[in-house]
Amino acid sequence: MAAASPSSPPSNAAATIPPLPPSSAVHDGPPSASSAIDFLSICHRLKTTKRTGWVRRNVENPESIADHMHRMGLMALIASDVPGVDRNKCVKMAIVHDIAEAIVGDICPEDGISKEEKSRREQDALDHMCNVLGGGSRAKEVADLWMEYEANSSPEAKFVKDLDKVEMILQALEYENEQGKDLDEFFQSTAGKFQTETGKAWASEIVSRRRKNN
Repeated sequence: MAAASPSSPPSNAAATIPPLPPSSAVHDGPPSASSAIDFLSICHRLKTTKRTGWVRRNVENPESIADHMHRMGLMALIASDVPGVDRNKCVKMAIVHDIAEAIVGDICPEDGISKEEKSRREQDALDHMCNVLGGGSRAKEVADLWMEYEANSSPEAKFVKDLDKVEMILQALEYENEQGKDLDEFFQSTAGKFQTETGKAWASEIVSRRRKNN
């Protein structure tokens, strides 16, 4: 994640990509049952890996990567319709945008890893996961959604990028209220960076509520 990014700290050593399971033969169409379960077993790590930003700031019981992506998916689901934006695609994009972190972890600026190296590691992890999934149409959909998000190359990607930031500052506000933390850096790192009217409106509401609490 970017800026004051909140998953348990990854090692600065390159992540080791595990070997492909025997069930991962490439084919068209939906994955086989075996390939699907192999893929989902990798995704399990998204449920168990805590987000680094919160861990490093000693937040108690911090959210996982999957927690973050799930609420982003709900945000996309309940958001107002926007001309030119496919909301269903946004829901899908939200639930895959951090999927490579199942293997590489949440690489933050504090880790001293360049953006280029971070991108390479995540792309390798994504490629591996899509191969595990069988490389068919579903794997292509996951890969296309992830790459579109990373490139910020569509209205949906811009919308979901905003949801990523909105979810982070909402979570920061909740931790401040629940645990008495000062997480101002997360608000500062996102200020002025929202690309959509929905993102700006939701962020403004969160900041307004934070001011009322101070």
